[in-house]
Amino acid sequence: MYAFTSRFANVVLKIFGRTKVINKDKLPKDTGYVVSCSHTGWIDVVALGTSLLPNEIHFMAKKELFAKPQAAKFLHSINAFPVDRENPGPSSIKTPVKLLKEKKIVGIFPSGTRSSEDVPLKKGAATIANLARVPLVPAAYSGPTDLKGLLSGKKIHVIFGDPISLKNEDGTKKDPADITTELSNVMAELQNELNNLGGKK
Repeated sequence: MYAFTSRFANVVLKIFGRTKVINKDKLPKDTGYVVSCSHTGWIDVVALGTSLLPNEIHFMAKKELFAKPQAAKFLHSINAFPVDRENPGPSSIKTPVKLLKEKKIVGIFPSGTRSSEDVPLKKGAATIANLARVPLVPAAYSGPTDLKGLLSGKKIHVIFGDPISLKNEDGTKKDPADITTELSNVMAELQNELNNLGGKK
């Protein structure tokens, strides 16, 4: 289901969104990693997934989306897994760490702003990457936020930054709070870079 859905979505986004992926060469190879991408609507989740093809991504999604059996079945089939954002427990970390140790990719989507509600998800991304000992990749998205915007032909950009090191120069582990701050700053820089592209083709 993931292969079919992602490739179909890729065709749709290329036709209507004229998708452009920037710095894909920065992505780690031969290892799992966490990618943290700005989030404004459902299209950015799809765009990130298609930008990583042929590799698959596993999405962290709020548990409310899994309330109905049919919805839960579909979400699981496209590699999404539920997380209780209000009361995160051990499973919130156990599932993604297990996936990462299997050399898979985990996507986490803070909102596109630098508000205080961003912090728990960015901190979670840093914590999960630290526990799994895998790279943490910052990313940003610009483009349509809904179907109407997509069908209007608004261009889609996905940009990746350099993987954030989890260690200091002396080889010691960085504090998760410092990694979170660095992630937030780099994501903001990437978002600004996309904003400056504006309507450029």
